Amino acid sequence: MLQDFSSATLAEARPGVVATERLTLRRPTLADVRTIAWLANDRRVAENTRRLPHPYSQDDAVAFVRATGALGSETVFLIEHDTGPVGMVGIDCSTPGNAELGYWLGVEHWGKGFATEAARGAIDFFFEEFEDEHLYAGARVTNPASRKVLEKCGFQWSGVQLHRFLALGSSTPVDCFRLSRGVWASLKSWSSARRMR
Repeated sequence: MLQDFSSATLAEARPGVVATERLTLRRPTLADVRTIAWLANDRRVAENTRRLPHPYSQDDAVAFVRATGALGSETVFLIEHDTGPVGMVGIDCSTPGNAELGYWLGVEHWGKGFATEAARGAIDFFFEEFEDEHLYAGARVTNPASRKVLEKCGFQWSGVQLHRFLALGSSTPVDCFRLSRGVWASLKSWSSARRMR
């Protein structure tokens, strides 16, 4: 899922808002803490994301929002539909040459196509703002819905690895995927995502 980016470069590259057909992707704020905690505090969500603890408290959400506001190697967006938060999507560039897409939705928002639409908006942002040739992602082998999202976005399966999941307290098999810039460019017509500053 790259180059080593300075904090200044990352701060300049982060847009205020990415808009898709039905969604708005924006930076999370402390005003979103209660909703983030409510959406994330579901074992079904936590067990399919590597870094979410369970239970997930408002204190966890505060720490998360503060961390996303600091200069760093991640670009994180709150996913909004009809002005209400439905989940999160982001790109982690902490390992040079290995940028990784991640996302999660509150359970009541599953099955509506929001994950695919949000992922496409974040992918467009990544390839438009960074020079990397590849973006990586993963899905638990027991999570076919997430695998389907990645495949709809053009990711190609690259193997299986064990990854540690905080909520599980153990490692579990993960299907690994890779999206090249060339494949993304050929599929770019998938949405009308646009950035607003």
